[in-house]
Amino acid sequence: MLTIGAFAQIGQVTHRMLRHWDAAGLLVPAHTDPFTGYRSYDPSQLDRLHRIMALRQLGFGIEDIASLLADGVNTHQLTRMLGRRRTEVQQEHRIAEARLADVERRLHLIEKEKNMSTIEIVTKSLPAVRLAARTATVKEQPQIAGVVGPAFDGIAAIIGDFCGALETPIAAYSMVEDGTEVTAGYEYSGQPREGFEIVTLPAEDEAFVTVHLGSMSTIH
Repeated sequence: MLTIGAFAQIGQVTHRMLRHWDAAGLLVPAHTDPFTGYRSYDPSQLDRLHRIMALRQLGFGIEDIASLLADGVNTHQLTRMLGRRRTEVQQEHRIAEARLADVERRLHLIEKEKNMSTIEIVTKSLPAVRLAARTATVKEQPQIAGVVGPAFDGIAAIIGDFCGALETPIAAYSMVEDGTEVTAGYEYSGQPREGFEIVTLPAEDEAFVTVHLGSMSTIH
């Protein structure tokens, strides 16, 4: 029999990991002293230990490893689980690549500008949103302010009595053939009313998002 220390040293694992696998029923000691609680392992258990370590290195979790060892590692099951693990690793790789690209971009900006940017841009998904809104098309950029402000004021006068209706003002801009289409209004779950239209902005899987603190005159 091997003490937990000797077994851990031969298997190149920690005592903590062996205790964790014992608690999970993955690698139970051959003997546990009922008085001291000391664990002892049979040398033949090194084979199971090596199998666990090999599967852990492939990224399998405790439950998957327990299933594989309980049923026996057959080719069909291992192939299916490795295929699933490959998909997970590919996703992790894409995320890591995106993070690396972001780090490189920030380093480039710092080296170029010699200071930290005060604007943080993050990517995230946006849910669809239902608006009580007014829509207009303007030919030139300076005309936008004259559309957005009155649209917000006009709609607020109509739905101001609806609980929470004015908490989320939203303005959306789209380039069209005649200029810029402006949609301005509030997130709204109530019934249609005269004086505005119901507009649903679609969900976006990926959006570049930042936060501007200050007046509209400094939003550039």
